[in-house]
Amino acid sequence: MSKQSKPLLRRFLPYYRRYWKTVAFDLACAALTSAAELALPMIVREITGRATSPQGLAELTTAFVLRMGGIYILLRILEAAANYYMQYVGHVMGSRLETDMRTDLFHHLQQLSFSYFSETKVGQIMSRITSDLFEVTEFCHHCPEEFLIAGIKIIVSFCLLIRMNVLLTLLMFGVLPFMVFFAWRYNHKFRAAFKKRNKQVGEINAQVEDSLLGVRVVKSFANEEVEERKFDEGNQKFLEYKATSYRYMAEFGTSNRIFDALMYILVVTVGALLIKDKKLSVADYTAYLLYVSVLLGAIRRIVEFIEQFQRGMTGIERFYEIMDAPAEIRDAPGAVDLSDVRGEVVFDNVGFHYQDGTDVLHHLNMTVRPGQSVALVGPSGAGKTTLCNLIPRFYDVTEGRILVDGHDVRELKQKSLRQAIGMVQQDVYLFSGSVLDNILYGKPGATREEAVEAAKLAGAHGFISALPDGYDTYVGERGVRLSGGQKQRISIARVFLKNPPILILDEATSALDNESERLVQASLESLARGRTVFTIAHRLTTIRNADVIWVLTEHGIEETGTHAQLMAKGGLYANLYRMYTENVSGQANG
Repeated sequence: MSKQSKPLLRRFLPYYRRYWKTVAFDLACAALTSAAELALPMIVREITGRATSPQGLAELTTAFVLRMGGIYILLRILEAAANYYMQYVGHVMGSRLETDMRTDLFHHLQQLSFSYFSETKVGQIMSRITSDLFEVTEFCHHCPEEFLIAGIKIIVSFCLLIRMNVLLTLLMFGVLPFMVFFAWRYNHKFRAAFKKRNKQVGEINAQVEDSLLGVRVVKSFANEEVEERKFDEGNQKFLEYKATSYRYMAEFGTSNRIFDALMYILVVTVGALLIKDKKLSVADYTAYLLYVSVLLGAIRRIVEFIEQFQRGMTGIERFYEIMDAPAEIRDAPGAVDLSDVRGEVVFDNVGFHYQDGTDVLHHLNMTVRPGQSVALVGPSGAGKTTLCNLIPRFYDVTEGRILVDGHDVRELKQKSLRQAIGMVQQDVYLFSGSVLDNILYGKPGATREEAVEAAKLAGAHGFISALPDGYDTYVGERGVRLSGGQKQRISIARVFLKNPPILILDEATSALDNESERLVQASLESLARGRTVFTIAHRLTTIRNADVIWVLTEHGIEETGTHAQLMAKGGLYANLYRMYTENVSGQANG
């Protein structure tokens, strides 16, 4: 076993703890399956010994033969029962282990911050949570069985044969160290090949997902051939990695067949010479030949299992690569629940930079009163969305602090903090399911009546009722069956149902047509009443009624004030507003 495998196995073993009784009985059954195979050569030896000697021939009675046959039949019945248990209960145990690991993996993924998902392809994650863990299922069930069976056969065979003839036994077992050496030599090659292969499966998954989710863009540009070419490149690379792993398997298997032949040649030739010199009986010679088959059968199973073993170890390795990814945003020890939220938000000397060192915010000091409406405007990349993402702790500030009702957000439990904040974003995500399911996502456990009331408040009840199945209409993957405005109003209904005291609107109308924008804007104004609201605005005409406007640039907040105050000032905001209105006017005239 390689140095890489040992620490992985030590980490993996606790997953067996819950099923230790099943594992113990499964291994007992594995030992039983070896009994019949190990007993057969000794039974044949006894019969052959009696048949080849004048004294023993008289003892080769019908009763003796039937007794030997009965013992062998009993062992075969026990073997069949044990094998049934291994095939059924053992595989179910492996599936349960897989389920436990998948549960842990999904739970850990839910704890990871935005930064992890911005750097990791979803296809790679999907590959690890599905196909990689399936390989682990087979590994965790078969690995203990195969090694125990092989170990029993080798040890018992050696103990029985050494008593018959020391020289022939040592020659026969002297081949095994060379087989072990070759297995060790190829071990790291298998691991590297399977890891590349599994990684490429993830790349294919990511490419397919990217192409299918963007199928409308693909078709609109008539780029089907481009996508097919990209897929073929990834698919061919997967074939190359797989072919490499099969070449290693072929080389390893061929070397073991050579050792098989060597072991047979040694037993046949040396055994025959020992018979000639009367140092080995025909009965013992027969037993040796049968035990060679037993040993080689065990070794072949191990050789065949090497591929499965390496696939399983690769799956475990890739599993722990995700499990070892740090959950950067965690509840602090002693974190408290945020309750009775008023909605005051204070930015106290806030600064933030991403992990790659990109600076976004510097020394930001602002106070937002409960129920106040704040609009954030400025050029792209100034940090408007980042600033709003810091409030619910999607990222942590790198300097200073953010206070909600006087509590540093890092000292609050994430769940209670985020339950107090509602977000409506430009890119609406609807889950596969019904309209009702998507609205209820805002408050799991709410009633249908509450969802309908939220839809009415969001101005969505009319169009939902007109859908083929009303609130039970299937929206399609990512809501593809609905228009942009419809999806946006469903997302607003979801937030109405949540009823948060703090609201973040991230360019919620920028992707909509004029009619949809008018409807959604009315819904947003209704949603914003009585709440602390942060609005990131692309269409500046939608924020004229904000209590305060923050003009954010790469240098920080350069201007603050109401729309009227900032226009009278004639500064950066006034220039941005004039350019926007002139552009809108030009488009209208055009």
